[in-house]
Amino acid sequence: MEKPRFRYFKRANGHSEFLEFLSSLPTKDQAKLLSAIQITQDKGIAIASRLKITKKLTDNLYELRSKQSSNIQRALYFHIVGNDYVITHGFTKKTDRTPPAEIAHAIELRAEFFARYKEDENNG
Repeated sequence: MEKPRFRYFKRANGHSEFLEFLSSLPTKDQAKLLSAIQITQDKGIAIASRLKITKKLTDNLYELRSKQSSNIQRALYFHIVGNDYVITHGFTKKTDRTPPAEIAHAIELRAEFFARYKEDENNG
C-alpha cells in the first residue's frame, strides 16, 4: 500500500488555515505537529493509528494528533484518492473531545475542496 501524502488546503482566496495555525504555534509545538505528519507519511496510516497519531472522527474525516507538554494540537484531514490527503485546518485542543464546531468546519472545507476539484476536472 502506498504511503499517504499530505497537502494543505488552500481556499480560493489563497488562504491556508492550517499554515496560519502552524505559524502561530510555539516552535516546539510546530515541530511536534509536523513530526506527526511526517511519521504518518513515512509509516502509513495503519501504523500511525496504532501509535495514536491519527484517529478517525467521521466518514472520511480524521485527525492528526500531537502533544507538547500540556499543549494538545490537532490537524483535521480527509482522503481524496489513492495516497492523496488534504489537511483542512488545525487547532489547539482544551478537552478530550474534538469540538463539534471544528469537525463542522473541516466538513465545510472538505465540501469546498471537492466542489473546486470537480470544477477543475470539468474545465479540463
